[in-house]
Amino acid sequence: MDSEAMSRAAEQAHVVARALPYLRRYAGATIVVKYGGHAMGDAQAAEFGRDISLLKQVGINPVVVHGGGPQINAMLARLEIKSSFVDGLRVTDAAMVEVVEMVLSGTVNKQIAGLISQAGALAVGISGKDGGLIRARKLSRAAKDEAQIDLGFVGEPAHVDPRVIHALTGAGLIPVVAPVGVGEHGETFNINADTAAGAIAGALNASRLLMLTDVAGVLDGEKKLLTDLSVARIGELIADGTISGGMIPKVLTCIEAVRQGVKGATILDGRVPHALLLELFTEGGIGTLIHK
Repeated sequence: MDSEAMSRAAEQAHVVARALPYLRRYAGATIVVKYGGHAMGDAQAAEFGRDISLLKQVGINPVVVHGGGPQINAMLARLEIKSSFVDGLRVTDAAMVEVVEMVLSGTVNKQIAGLISQAGALAVGISGKDGGLIRARKLSRAAKDEAQIDLGFVGEPAHVDPRVIHALTGAGLIPVVAPVGVGEHGETFNINADTAAGAIAGALNASRLLMLTDVAGVLDGEKKLLTDLSVARIGELIADGTISGGMIPKVLTCIEAVRQGVKGATILDGRVPHALLLELFTEGGIGTLIHK
């Protein structure tokens, strides 16, 4: 082995040695990963599949919950169906919910499961309707005049029954979950993927919830990353306007997951190469960790 090859081998051994304490920390742990939005770009998709597969191979139990907004938009455009949003939620009528379910539970779900399986682990794509995983209730929003806005078939988790996930992970499989739930009367509800991931993480009493997004995490007033936040501190940052806009529902989802028993929830940039591994296996991670 020449000197250059020796140097590369030594660096690889150094990386593994530094990661060993973190591998021990998460051995046998359940990690829920929310994967969606612009973090699902083609360039990162295969790498994401390899990283999830690696987590399984080192003794971690990953559960993937995914979104698919861009893919839904593309399909609606092809079908010439117009959509509108209220507070970031897609107003979903009966025709549209069929398209949403087709894209999320079909194309996107199977693509992600396939990428993980190609990387060497065994992944199974399911939706929140399978095995009664997510029982949903209708979600509504109030307008400025306090009148209720009908969002159609948009829902939120009313109850999560994790038995189907336990059955899959117990068999050595990786569940890949589309955020579609079933209502009291068997109707299909479109559920925000962040919300679904948080509810599933809470029901599983997961060690970590990792929310992959297209920003570095929660930023302070000078646009610097806040790496560690308590639930109480988040309330202060929302009150003074530091946390605003689309980041508010993400941190509230993390807070709810932590309150349900998740040991820590992290918002991190899924566009960063190997973001999952950097967050779990390095000192301090790369995102914003939210905890009690």
